Amino acid sequence: MITRRTTLTTLASWTVAMYSSSLSSGRAADGPVATDKAPAVPGPDPHPRTPAFRLPAGTVDTHMHIYGPIAKYPYSDARSYTPPEAPLTTYRALQRTLGVQRAVFVSATIYGTDNTIVADAIASDPKNYRGVATIDDRLSDKQIEAMDRAGFKGCRFTFLSRLRNAPDTRVFDRVVDQIKGLGWHVDLYIEADKLDTFLPMLRKLPLPYVIDHMGAVKAAAGVEQPGFKGLVELLRSDEKCWMKVTGPERATATGAPFDDVVPFARRLVEAAPDRVLWGTDWPHPNVKFMPNDGDLVDLVPRYAPDPALQRKLLVENPQKLFGFDPV
Repeated sequence: MITRRTTLTTLASWTVAMYSSSLSSGRAADGPVATDKAPAVPGPDPHPRTPAFRLPAGTVDTHMHIYGPIAKYPYSDARSYTPPEAPLTTYRALQRTLGVQRAVFVSATIYGTDNTIVADAIASDPKNYRGVATIDDRLSDKQIEAMDRAGFKGCRFTFLSRLRNAPDTRVFDRVVDQIKGLGWHVDLYIEADKLDTFLPMLRKLPLPYVIDHMGAVKAAAGVEQPGFKGLVELLRSDEKCWMKVTGPERATATGAPFDDVVPFARRLVEAAPDRVLWGTDWPHPNVKFMPNDGDLVDLVPRYAPDPALQRKLLVENPQKLFGFDPV
């Protein structure tokens, strides 16, 4: 009998077999080792506070990562940064503090195309966890179908100018062709000020796409900056487009409590209330202002003052996109 656990075990063995060459074996006994090409970045605030805002039952953190333990999940040698360990056990403690019931694990760039850590996390609680993978066109249809059964519901492509190894658009097109019949989406980390470059590609996509972190917008430039206005118009006009209202610590120019980011988030929520998503982005790699995750929860009623909008943002929209059971 083929069970979900059998599928996950098979998936993990495939991933390790195909991508073992991308894994880093160099590590110290007390954690990951930074390099000139992969400098160390800080870990998350170790003392998250209990938020004042109470999240509704069924809330989904749609964007977070886990790292390590290094002994079991070593980082890729091709990574561009080196974070401290941030394992599943620590994230689960954060869930309890914040009141987050469900989560989507986004495969981090430090793991290259090895998705084992995410597959294992989903397997630990398949009812409440889903995954977004990093893949390329070397996987067979059978392998991608196995990932779908294992709880992966999309794949991510990072087009940021600050990261090395930008995706090959030919590979991107081939992967889209492979996954379009599975009900998956593509998760895209692109910058709003470079949106015009990607518009032809986005408009012709045959499946939903999700833009991470409000398009990496810079709050200092204001809500009338051309890149952000284009992002809002794309979200409003293209029903395939979804937006993660995440990363205020990335967008802000002033730091916590991220007042300068609230107008951006509200405008996006108002533009397409049925296609916006919320998440913590824990453990917050490569940020200028490290947030306390309790503060991020308390931004929700400022983004979406109406309780019905809050439920869409936190519960109903991610249920639809990631295939969680209705709550």
